[in-house]
Amino acid sequence: MKTVVILMDTLNRHMLRCYNPDAKTITPGIDRLAERSTIFDNHFIGSAPCMPARRDIFTGRLNFLERGWGPIEPYDVTLPELLRKNGVFAHMITDHSHYVEIGGEGYLQQFDTWDFHRGQETDVWASRVAEPDNIPDEYYGRIGRQYQCNRMRFETDEDYPTPKTFAAAVDWLKDNEGADNFFLMVDAFDPHEPFDATQEFIDLYPDSYAGPVYEWPNYARIGDEPPEAVEHLRNLYRATLTMADKWLSKLLDEFDRQKLWEDTLVIFTSDHGHMLGEHGVTGKNIFHAWNEMSHIPLLVHLPGDNGSGTRCGAVTQNIDLMPTLLEYCGITELPPETPPFHGKSWMPLLENRSEKVRDYAIYGWHGKPVNITDGRYTYFRAAKDEANSPLYAYMAMLTTYPFYMGRGMSPEILTTGHYLPHVSMPVYRLDMAALMKYMPPFMRDHSLVADSLLFDLEKDYAQEYPLEDSGLEQRMVQALIQSMKEHDAPIEQFERLGLN
Repeated sequence: MKTVVILMDTLNRHMLRCYNPDAKTITPGIDRLAERSTIFDNHFIGSAPCMPARRDIFTGRLNFLERGWGPIEPYDVTLPELLRKNGVFAHMITDHSHYVEIGGEGYLQQFDTWDFHRGQETDVWASRVAEPDNIPDEYYGRIGRQYQCNRMRFETDEDYPTPKTFAAAVDWLKDNEGADNFFLMVDAFDPHEPFDATQEFIDLYPDSYAGPVYEWPNYARIGDEPPEAVEHLRNLYRATLTMADKWLSKLLDEFDRQKLWEDTLVIFTSDHGHMLGEHGVTGKNIFHAWNEMSHIPLLVHLPGDNGSGTRCGAVTQNIDLMPTLLEYCGITELPPETPPFHGKSWMPLLENRSEKVRDYAIYGWHGKPVNITDGRYTYFRAAKDEANSPLYAYMAMLTTYPFYMGRGMSPEILTTGHYLPHVSMPVYRLDMAALMKYMPPFMRDHSLVADSLLFDLEKDYAQEYPLEDSGLEQRMVQALIQSMKEHDAPIEQFERLGLN
């Protein structure tokens, strides 16, 4: 069995022509892959942002109900681990620097081999004692000193980390031509912020903006940025995506040369999207889980182009990837310590054996509203009050991005015990409500998610007009309660959300 998973970080679904025919973004590579794939129309995140989403994918379980950003836990049983134990060689190629930073431990080590390409975002790569001379005097959003050092090493597009990642995937396929029983994961960081591309790609999206540099938005409400600056930001996003797409196309060219389409399962998706001015905000994490962030692309190519050009309307999410690949590879015997999967295999959908694998998807980020959809309606369930408590995080590894937790904490904030029924070992329980006063102000601000909201996606996909329908809301509340039980939600999550 040959399987390839391509993950592009922060990939906005509405920027892709296979989902939005009016999209301005030039993505011939993604368009080409879509033509050879089943296009999933109701695919959602589970946990977000970056590392919580990857833990979902690696374990088939929701991360965000138990903790926020963090590593692979010692009690996790992972997809690459199970594939390796069953004779499938697992290799990762990535430029996602959070894998090698504090809070990203253990993910790469699940693979037989891995390859990392440096220079993205906060990656401490280019070392410079003096201040770099490319920091602008004026800018909107953010400017990262480390990234300004890194970008001094980029001249042509082939110098950038995401192009290097796709080029390395081409090389790996060439080096292993004729091999069987492999799992290749290509995890590309672009089009994640900062939105940076060479002038060749920026010129594809001309605009009249001539103001301060604006390539790295804050996670906040739009403030002083004028509308033309926000449109410029979107154009830089498009340019970054088009540059990445050029190098994805080279990977697809290698598929053509080796005729891998005939015997390889290919899954293409993202971890989440990004707000680029919609709802008056930029960024992610601190807002409601609007469709721009939570409704994400999924393309699945079956060997022999089976199902190419078809669309699937079933509700799916990223936790389904692990059980899908295990079923595809015929792996049915799991170690006794394997926690129950939250995910559902897509194979019954792809093989036309079923029209759905679940009734609802629940999703979000730790400590924010818990959200549910049936594909027609979405319901954002906010905390019952401003205190947003009780709220605990459970873990055996006291790391998050980008620091260690536990130092100097009083006993009432950090305790240990057998808190997780599906885990045999004791774990730490961290009182996040008590810890919140030490967090950055934007993390403490719950004003953007204070209200529970209900939307009809068929009539209001942009989620601009909340419904007032007590009967429908009660139905979604009951579905949320049942789904949270099925996903092993800690009991205090129900209390925090005011759910019986």
